[in-house]
Amino acid sequence: MSTTNYIGKPTSRVEGPAKVTGAAKYAAEYNVPDLAYGYVVSSPIAKGKITKIHADEVRAIPGVLQVFSHENVPSLAWFDRSYKDDVAPGGSPFRPLQGAEVKYSQQPVAVVIAETFELARYAASLLRIDYDVAPHDTDLETKRDDGFEPGRGKTGWVPPPKPRGNPNEALKNAVHKVEGEYIHLTQHHNPMEMFASTVEWLGDKKLKIYDKTQGAFNSQQYVTKVFGLSKDDAQVISKYTGGGFGSGLRPQYQLFMAVLASLELKRSVRVSLTRQQMFSFGHRPHTLQYVELGTNADGTLAALHHHALHETSQFEDYTENVVNWSGMLYQCDNVKLTYQLAKLDVYTPQDMRAPGAATGSFALEIAMDEMAYAAGLDPLEFRLRNYAERDQNADKPFSSKKLRECYHEGAAKFGWDKRNPEPRSMRDGNMLVGWGMGGGVWDASIQKCAAKVTLTADGHLNVLSGANDIGTGTYTIITQIAAETLGLPLEAVTFTLGDTTLPEAPLQGGSWTAASVGNAVKETCDKLGEKLLKLAQKMAGSPLKDASYEDVQFVNGQIRLNADPTQAVVIRDVLPASGEKELTVENTMMPNPASQLTHSLHAHNAVFAEVKVDPELGTVHVTRVVNAVAAGRILNPKTARSQVLGSVVWGISMAMMEETVMDHGFGRYMNHNLSEYHVPVCADIHDIEVIFVEEEDDKVNPLGIKGLGEVGLLGVAAAIANAVYHATGKRIRNLPVSIDKLL
Repeated sequence: MSTTNYIGKPTSRVEGPAKVTGAAKYAAEYNVPDLAYGYVVSSPIAKGKITKIHADEVRAIPGVLQVFSHENVPSLAWFDRSYKDDVAPGGSPFRPLQGAEVKYSQQPVAVVIAETFELARYAASLLRIDYDVAPHDTDLETKRDDGFEPGRGKTGWVPPPKPRGNPNEALKNAVHKVEGEYIHLTQHHNPMEMFASTVEWLGDKKLKIYDKTQGAFNSQQYVTKVFGLSKDDAQVISKYTGGGFGSGLRPQYQLFMAVLASLELKRSVRVSLTRQQMFSFGHRPHTLQYVELGTNADGTLAALHHHALHETSQFEDYTENVVNWSGMLYQCDNVKLTYQLAKLDVYTPQDMRAPGAATGSFALEIAMDEMAYAAGLDPLEFRLRNYAERDQNADKPFSSKKLRECYHEGAAKFGWDKRNPEPRSMRDGNMLVGWGMGGGVWDASIQKCAAKVTLTADGHLNVLSGANDIGTGTYTIITQIAAETLGLPLEAVTFTLGDTTLPEAPLQGGSWTAASVGNAVKETCDKLGEKLLKLAQKMAGSPLKDASYEDVQFVNGQIRLNADPTQAVVIRDVLPASGEKELTVENTMMPNPASQLTHSLHAHNAVFAEVKVDPELGTVHVTRVVNAVAAGRILNPKTARSQVLGSVVWGISMAMMEETVMDHGFGRYMNHNLSEYHVPVCADIHDIEVIFVEEEDDKVNPLGIKGLGEVGLLGVAAAIANAVYHATGKRIRNLPVSIDKLL
C-alpha cells in the first residue's frame, strides 16, 4: 500500500513546459523526409452524382503529383468492406472516394497531392468537376411526422426504457401541468487543432502515421482494415491533441487520404483540413424535443413525458441517449420516454461533449423551471422535493449520489436564498438581473485497459499505456497515480502515451479515461510493488523479511513497515542489491461487472447562473456561474477545475451563441467559419466558481473515479435560459438565446 502523497492534490501539468515552449508536436507539425502535401476538394452540392472530373488539367501543373478521386482509387482501398470503426453507429459508414454519388454538401470528392501545401491548395482551386444535381432534403422541420425508432445503435446507446406507471392518466389528473417544445440547431465541435495526418513512408508498405485523433488504436484499426495492412506496418502516434470534444473519436477522412496517397506514391504525405472543412464531418445533431410535466398538489411530480427527434444521415443511424436521463434524475412513478431519428442529406452526426445528455438536460431543466413556477415553488425546493434516491430506470440504488449536497453547497456559494422569485423584480442599476439553476447526471464508466511499468536501477519509473490526452490532464493524473502507488517523487516518473506500439488503451471519450487508465496503472504498479517487496526481502538484514504487501507502505522513496515506519528499505537500493537492471510488469485491467449489475453508476452536478439583461437592447451578459459537481474521487483539483471551467464556458456558448445555420436551398452550412459560428471570447466570460462535493464510492472502481469531461457541461445552458426568464419574464425554449428572441 501507499500513503497519500499526490492523489487529490493540485498539481501543474507535467507536459505544460513542452506545450508552452513548442516542444510538444501535433499531427501536422512532424517534419518527415520527402514530404508531399494534400489538399481536399469538397463538393459544392448536397446530393447528386459526379459526371466528370477534369483531373488531367491539374495533373499537368508542374509540382502536382496526383489527383485522387473515385475514378482512380486503387482496389486495395476498403480491403475489408465489413469494417466499422469502434464508435460507428448502425448502417454503412461513409467511404471517401468510393463512388460518383454525392451524399452531402462538402463531401470530399478529390484530393490533390503536390510538392508544397500552397501548390496543392492552388491546384485544388483549379480542379473542375461536373455534377448531375439531385433534389435534397436537409430540413428537420419537414420530418416531424416522418421519424422512426432506431434499431441497433452505436456502442453505448441505450434504448429508452419502456413506460412505467400510467403517464397518460397521471398527466390528465395532474394539478399543475406544463408542456413545451425545446429546440437547438446543429452545433459543431471546432477544437483549436484542425484535423491532419502526417504519414511517413518507411518503405515496403511500412508507415508511421501521426494523426489527430482521440484514439490511436482506433485509427490504426481503421487503416489496417481498409488497406489490408498488418499492425506492424501501420504505427499510429498521437502524443498531443489540441482539443477534440468527440470529433476525434472516429477516424476522419484526411487519414484515409494521406495513407492512400503515401501507399500509391511511395513517399511521405501530409493532408490537413481547413477550418471550413472541419464542418464537413460530425456535429451535435439538430434536435426537436417535447417535454410534458404534471405535478400533484404538493409539488411532487405526477407524470413526465419526454420525446426527442433528431437528424441522422442517409447512410448511418446515429443515436444518442437524449431522453433516458429524464427518467432517472427526478423521482416520478409515471414516465414515458420516446426517441426517434429522421434521415436527411447531411453527414452523420457525431458524439459532442456530453452527447445526448447536454441536449436532453437543456430541455428537461427548462421544463422543470417552468413547472416550479406553475406549482408556486422555488426551483431549488422543487428539485429537492422530487429528489430521486434510486435509479428508477434501472430499478437499482446509486453506488453513491451527492446531488443533494451539490444543490446545498452550490446554492450557499451563489447566495440563492436572496433570490426574489418574481420575474423582472431584481435589478442592478438599469439592468435586469436574473438567477436560474439547472443540473444533470452522467454515466461513470470504465473500459478494459492495459499498462506496462518499468522500474530502473536508478529508481526511475517508466509508465506506458497507449491512451490519448486531448488536453484533459491525463499525462499528469497518471503520473500522480503511479508516483503515489510506488512512493516515488513525481519527477522520478515518466508517463508515455499516444502510440500503438504501447499497451492498448481505450478511446479518450465518455469521461472514462481517468478511471480506465488510472486503475490499470494503479493495478500494474501494485503488481510491480509486490515484486519489488520480494526483492527487498532478500536484501541482507532486510527489516521487511516477513512482511506481506498489506503490511508495508511505499512513501518518500522507501518501502516501510506500517507498524514501524522507521523500519524501511530505500527503493533505489533494491535493484542494485539484487543485481537486476530493471523490473517490468505488464498487465491488462478488466472492469468488474458486478457493481454494474447491482448499482447505478453516475456523476451529478448542480449549476447556478446569474445574467444581466439590458431591457432596451436585449443584450445578455452571463455575469456569474457556480457549478457544484459530485464526481467521486478528484485526482487533481487543479486540472479537474480546468475541466469544469471549460464545460461552463461551453455551456455559456451553447446557451448564448452556438448554432450552425443551414441554407436548405443549397443544403449546406452557411456559417462554417469562426467569424460567423460564434464561440465565447474572454470578454464574454466572467466569474465562474467550481465546487467539488466530497464523494467516496467504493463500488464504481477501485480508485473511486467517476470522470469529469462531460458532467460539468450539463445544466449550464438551461440555468442561463432560466436566469433569462427570471430577469425578463420571457421564456426562451429555442437555443441560442439571442437578442431577436428577447425583443
